[in-house]
Amino acid sequence: MLSVLLPVFAVHLVAAMSPGPAVLMTVRVAMVRGMQAASALSIGIALGAVVWATAAILGLAALFEIAPKLLIAFKAVGASYLLWCAYKMWRGARAPMEIAPITGPAPSGLRSFLLGLGIQLSNPKPAVFFGAVFVSVVPAHADATTFAAILGIVFLNEALWNIFIARVFSLERTRAGYIRLKTPIDRMLGGMLAALGFKIALT
Repeated sequence: MLSVLLPVFAVHLVAAMSPGPAVLMTVRVAMVRGMQAASALSIGIALGAVVWATAAILGLAALFEIAPKLLIAFKAVGASYLLWCAYKMWRGARAPMEIAPITGPAPSGLRSFLLGLGIQLSNPKPAVFFGAVFVSVVPAHADATTFAAILGIVFLNEALWNIFIARVFSLERTRAGYIRLKTPIDRMLGGMLAALGFKIALT
């Protein structure tokens, strides 16, 4: 089993670490809401990745080949969602900074989790990766235990990487710098998110 799991781990970890909407949103939530909310976001992102991995194993790529218009429609919906998130980020760039407490119960935990799940499920990049690259390193006739281990790797890769990003950007020094430069940082992150949305829509 190790000979199967190691390539899966390596290939997916590289994909999880590559910059994209999930990483950008993790950075933003960590700086604005703190570590607890960003961790909830990271769990949502990881669960979304597991959904894509499961769909790929069950034949997502074949479905898109049979119904190419489905992929086009999915890209349009995903791009629209990312552009909406970018618009909200850009529009709120000048709003006063309201930092949620880092300690104690965080009322935004569920909202952050759902945001992470939505960002991951609306992004066609994981769909393409899992449907084309990921399935190439997953044995077609692996048993249920191996499949479960593969999905566990996907979840942990996504969750731990984004939690690491969340930790870095939730530090007081990082947050203090964000407060000073909130408007340009929000507009830069919003612009990058919009660029990813347009790229998805046009490719």
